[in-house]
Amino acid sequence: MLQLYFFPMACSLASRIALMEAGIEARYHLAHIWTKKVVDDGSDFRGVSPKGAVPVLILENGERLTESAAVLQYIADLKPELGLAARPGDPNRYRLQEWLSFIGAEIHKAFLFPTFWYKDDASLAKPRARIGQTLSVPATHLETHEFLVGDRFTVADAHLTWALLLLRPAGVDIAQWPSLSAYLGRMQARRAVREAIATEMALRKTVAS
Repeated sequence: MLQLYFFPMACSLASRIALMEAGIEARYHLAHIWTKKVVDDGSDFRGVSPKGAVPVLILENGERLTESAAVLQYIADLKPELGLAARPGDPNRYRLQEWLSFIGAEIHKAFLFPTFWYKDDASLAKPRARIGQTLSVPATHLETHEFLVGDRFTVADAHLTWALLLLRPAGVDIAQWPSLSAYLGRMQARRAVREAIATEMALRKTVAS
């Protein structure tokens, strides 16, 4: 059975969504991203991944896979018939990688990461100045598309859904981009997405307490 190390409402939520969309059972281990402890047993999370970051997917052969873009594509490829990622050789395969890279680099690392890890205004000034221009890219695309890639839900949508959910606590109201608000509403209407979010929100309260 696959195992996923996660922290509630961190970027690993996208991996949980992908697993649930694919109907793949997994064991979930809560890893505290600030204390670097595995909550199950108090062990050092850096023993699982020297990066000390989620997600970490433990494969059935015991190998470990990190980084959201890689983990999400791996999960999608376990059930290729579901179309969570286009098959190799399909042009949409590369569109998927394009969106995963954009979300990871331009929304996650360039804005969400500094917003939640750094507190001084000087460090946050540049990310805040750029986020509007960044979000205009998916907003424009979603004005004429239901999903990020092709005509169906893919793991890129799982990734963007997570990012949009984190923008409000990061101080960005996506209501100024109607296409993003409508898109997030559609994604949250999906049962797997809704249940994944509910699970992690409940766990977040436990961690916070």
